[in-house]
Amino acid sequence: MSSPSIMETLFQRTLEDLIKGFRLQLIGESAFISKAMEEIWKEIKSTNLQTKSIALQKLSYLGSLYFVDMSWSAFHCIECMSSPRFSQKRIGYVAVSQSFYDETPVLLLITNQLRKDLGNVNEFEAGLALDCLASIATVDLARDLTPNVFKLLGSSKIPLRKKAIGAILRVFEKYPDAVRVCFKRLVENLDSPDSRILSAVVGVFCELASRDPRSYLPLAPEFYRVLVDSKNNWVLIKILKIFAKLAALEPRVAKRIVEPVCEHMRRTGAKSLMFECIRTVVSSLSDYEAALKLAVSKIRELLGDEDANLKYLGLHALSVVARKQLWVVLENQEIVIKSLMDADANIRSESLRLVMAVISRSNVLDISRVLLSYGLKSDPGFCNEIIGSLLSACSHNLYEIVIDFDWYVSLLGEMSRIPHCQKGEEIKNQLIDIGMRVRDARSQLICVSRNLLIDPAFLGKPYLYGILCATAWVCGEYVEFSTNPTELVEALLQPRTSMLPPLIRAVYLQSVLKILIFCMYSHFQKWGSISFPSSHNLEGVLSESISKGTALESSDTLTSAQDDVFNPRKLRERIRLSFLLRRTDSVKSLLSNCCVIELALEPLLGTHEVEILERTRNVLGLIELIKQQIPDQLFPEEESLSREELEVWKLIRSMNDASCEELGPVSFTAQEKIRIPEGLVLEENLRELDLICGNLQPRSLSFFPQREERVDEWHDSEWRSREDLEPSNESMSLLVEHRKRHGLYYLPSSASNDYPLANDPRSGEHVPDETEDLVRLAAQSLAPKKKPNYSKPRPAVVRLDEGEATFPVVSNRSNSKYDLLSEVVHDVLQETNPMDKSSQKGKEKVRGDIPPGSKENLQDLVDPRREKLGSGKSKHRSHGKDRGHKIPQKVDGEKDENSERARKKGSHRHGRNKMRQRAEEQADLLAQTPDQIPDFLL
Repeated sequence: MSSPSIMETLFQRTLEDLIKGFRLQLIGESAFISKAMEEIWKEIKSTNLQTKSIALQKLSYLGSLYFVDMSWSAFHCIECMSSPRFSQKRIGYVAVSQSFYDETPVLLLITNQLRKDLGNVNEFEAGLALDCLASIATVDLARDLTPNVFKLLGSSKIPLRKKAIGAILRVFEKYPDAVRVCFKRLVENLDSPDSRILSAVVGVFCELASRDPRSYLPLAPEFYRVLVDSKNNWVLIKILKIFAKLAALEPRVAKRIVEPVCEHMRRTGAKSLMFECIRTVVSSLSDYEAALKLAVSKIRELLGDEDANLKYLGLHALSVVARKQLWVVLENQEIVIKSLMDADANIRSESLRLVMAVISRSNVLDISRVLLSYGLKSDPGFCNEIIGSLLSACSHNLYEIVIDFDWYVSLLGEMSRIPHCQKGEEIKNQLIDIGMRVRDARSQLICVSRNLLIDPAFLGKPYLYGILCATAWVCGEYVEFSTNPTELVEALLQPRTSMLPPLIRAVYLQSVLKILIFCMYSHFQKWGSISFPSSHNLEGVLSESISKGTALESSDTLTSAQDDVFNPRKLRERIRLSFLLRRTDSVKSLLSNCCVIELALEPLLGTHEVEILERTRNVLGLIELIKQQIPDQLFPEEESLSREELEVWKLIRSMNDASCEELGPVSFTAQEKIRIPEGLVLEENLRELDLICGNLQPRSLSFFPQREERVDEWHDSEWRSREDLEPSNESMSLLVEHRKRHGLYYLPSSASNDYPLANDPRSGEHVPDETEDLVRLAAQSLAPKKKPNYSKPRPAVVRLDEGEATFPVVSNRSNSKYDLLSEVVHDVLQETNPMDKSSQKGKEKVRGDIPPGSKENLQDLVDPRREKLGSGKSKHRSHGKDRGHKIPQKVDGEKDENSERARKKGSHRHGRNKMRQRAEEQADLLAQTPDQIPDFLL
């Protein structure tokens, strides 16, 4: 494509024209951007740098605000960046900083240009290069340009040195070996009288110390001098952040800085500095009572301020100190509770976190009532925040603070009914978890679940469907704890369930099947052997009936009990009729329930949902078998009919045995504990299973025959006895061996049976709506009181292993570079003591006598390979990529005679080299380990 003509260049639209066009366009934003990109595409290919730079400027604007792709213009950015005109060069640098990444193919082409601009006498061009380096520096760029940045760290031009200090942080991250060259000069800038330089270097050390504070403990004297001498609030805030981390590592640091911090807190009028002093005291200096009391008084001032920002900061500081000093919260409890109704959302959230920080076993009931009352009056967002906080606090460490699980299950039901509740998944998980872990809470769990199932408000809230799913599962799994299973069936089969998703309706139907099986099994278990008493034990049966006060049912011709005693035949007929009628009523009740279930499920046979259809056929198949066999047993002809002879009993017993095994919780770390056997090879193709299984035929799992032939075969076949169902000796030995090897995955045998009785639920008082009453109730909840004397012990909670509820936190960001940076800083501070120059200047002398022989000649902080870059005519000067190689030094610190002579010669010829001068001035510094703290901290 040919370059634009002179007329096109002359009438080229500038960035200002583009912005005005955006404001006046009528064709739509996307269409206007597309049209502008077409113009930029033509203009940027111009050979005229002015035209190219204007097009690149417009492209940078579109890329920053409308996220237009700029990767295709990388080479054009380099062209503008190399322009001799500053205006065009600035546009090129801005575009490079905005669009270049580590994977940019032409990134290496800018190395020489950056080196050239960094050495430019024009401080503005050098500043552009430093800004760009701080944004896009890679490992190669940082390695190659470290000497240039090192020179600028000592520049006499304050703005240029400030930018170099800011860029050095990125250089350290990408190339940790740059610490060996630049670290000492960076420390020297802490002595700068210029507040701009001091602010920049303190900001760099604050960022470095936040990653690994221990490596910077030897610099504590330098930081202390800045803390005492500096009057710049911004510098003091950064220094306090550094000392907050160092004080946690070294008690002597905390003892040394406590007085200056309190002095700043008393005298400063800046709220930002005062808050930073408060945070330093409450987080790292809380062991000093005087400092803590001063910080608490300042916190109280912030809490009473009308400014919402300062009030928020006060609550935040209060939440920090509450971790160790709860009395501080109790002194300000009225302000904390009233803040729950503040108009500012951040204040409400911080107040809520503060209340949750002091929740415990003794006050969880009262605090829960207060918070739910506030939740009903709050907006939906804060209401769900309250519910989520309560759920998280109560379930922490396997419900550690919950004493009465009946109360907590009822509380979960109340949370579910709050109009703005959207925590369906959390409530669902806890309902199921409590059912599996706390056996004694299952009765209350069934009651709450039934009430939730019949609540019509849930059917219109999709985010609460999970609660319905959990309650339906609970009703089927723990139906034995229900007092009236018929009510559960009616709740699960109500017509409104057609509004639920298919998967949840499938859970409903599966629970109906479990309830039906349980009812049939309980019916036969209650009656035991269905037999009629013989003549030799009639008197015992009659005396038992009279002692229990039960009236035997009979026909109208029955006479009094005294006459029956002397008429054995009549007594026998009366008792036989009584047993038959009672059994008939029970069977009729079961058949009535079956008819209700059948009437509700028959319309579902035409559904296209596989899960619903499968479970519907299972339930209806079982009902069909029950209806076929039970009526035949109402009026037996035999004198005695054993329960074991009933075919329906055999079927119900088998299905009950299949579902009677109690489900238990599974450890979160169970999968991680399974070790992969050595030499295990997992085949992707499972066809080889045919060779392994051989002629083994899978057993049919169908309980419901589909054809009459299979029904006849079912009745003619004999069921195996209970002894036949027991595993063989070989299977038992394999099971014992598996349990022995993987015992940690099994629950103790007594864990699921040895449950104490539950506590009686407390009768909570009505919570008033007035804020004053809530504050008074909250004050009583937060106030310290004696441990409640519960009449019954806390129910046992099934645990698998310690800490199973904690999830491992995996950091996505790799810390390898930061660890390497800390190691290099550790090595540099071990070689030299950069704090000694402060004693030379008389600002802070190191106390204590120096032991004899402790002084020794130390190596310069500047790496030998960097010295040779400055000496220019060194004998071992490296070229090209060889400059990156390190020259090993002797361990004992002795230098070779030839290298020493060459060093002196180079120093004589280049006496003006500032790097060599500073190195010679520091020749007698004390050698310290990085963990050694100067004597001024003692």
